[in-house]
Amino acid sequence: MSLTFDSPAKRFAFLVHPRADVATDMARVWRPLGRIPASAWDWGLRRLPVPPQLLATARRRDAAAEAGPDGWVLVVPVGARQLLTEDRRWVIDRIERGIDRAQQLGAEIVGLGALTAPVTGAGRLLRPRPGVTMTTGNAFTAHLTVEALRRLLPAAPGGHVAIVGATGSVGSCVVRLLADEPLGETLTLVARGERRLQTLAMDFADRHTGVAVRISTSLDAVKDADLVLLLTSAADAVIGPQHLKHGAVVLDDTQPRNTDPRLLVERPDVLVIDGGVAAIPGVDLRGDIGLPRGLAYACLCETMLMAFDGQTEGALGEASVDHAVRMRDAARRFAHLGFTLADPLSFGRRVDWPEPAMIGA
Repeated sequence: MSLTFDSPAKRFAFLVHPRADVATDMARVWRPLGRIPASAWDWGLRRLPVPPQLLATARRRDAAAEAGPDGWVLVVPVGARQLLTEDRRWVIDRIERGIDRAQQLGAEIVGLGALTAPVTGAGRLLRPRPGVTMTTGNAFTAHLTVEALRRLLPAAPGGHVAIVGATGSVGSCVVRLLADEPLGETLTLVARGERRLQTLAMDFADRHTGVAVRISTSLDAVKDADLVLLLTSAADAVIGPQHLKHGAVVLDDTQPRNTDPRLLVERPDVLVIDGGVAAIPGVDLRGDIGLPRGLAYACLCETMLMAFDGQTEGALGEASVDHAVRMRDAARRFAHLGFTLADPLSFGRRVDWPEPAMIGA
């Protein structure tokens, strides 16, 4: 059954890139690419004119079969470390080529996935394109993150929540959403810039006085937190076994992930949940995006929702509470397709939502 809304639906494209292990991610495009050594990938992606690659197509299950794809997932052929360390003009040029490919396919909504958003100043450094609406996907990510925090809080009975990367686009939106409906007893905000932290903390305190707010520029501040939200933009692990208290719960909302896999072996008392993942059973996503079938990252889901809803107002720069609410409402309108918080994964493996009695057992 097809549903009709006031604005006509649009087609979308979503940009991703190889993460820490370039060969593994490029093998998702074509399996033999996984045999190429990392050193060859580093050289080749920098020096060869590798075009953007098609990773997946998406089609609504309530749409006519002959209508063709509703969207595409495209790989920008630049590794995570290259995105963060190479010349900014070269990086942006590669991302612009991805948008060129999206337009050629017929996309009218383009989403910036993973590090393509922060390295372009949340899209603000990209050239305007008439007829193309762009988003970072950060607003729906913030909305879904708050839902996950509320689901996990009972497993962190001390009530101390820490947000690492609090002043970023997603982080600041999460903090402002929590100011309207706070959780926990103590909120610690961690980021590099103290001035922005102070402003964010004051904004939260002005809107809600029932939660104690701390700020810090050091990761040491999370050592006594019961629930840690990770929203950093790095190519490697930021949180390791030494950073967390006994029985802590971590919601890792990063791509590439910024939690150290050693946590699985060295800290069995700690639970790490992969954040920013939604269930989309009503969307046929054909291709390997690194998640089990029927799941998608929240930033990709925002791109889909904007396209299905026919939205023409872009969402670049810092994610706003207003746009997060619009995305929440759009998800409700398209609930027949999914767009709900997915059952939890931990380092890519399915797990159960934790029960309070299980933590630290």
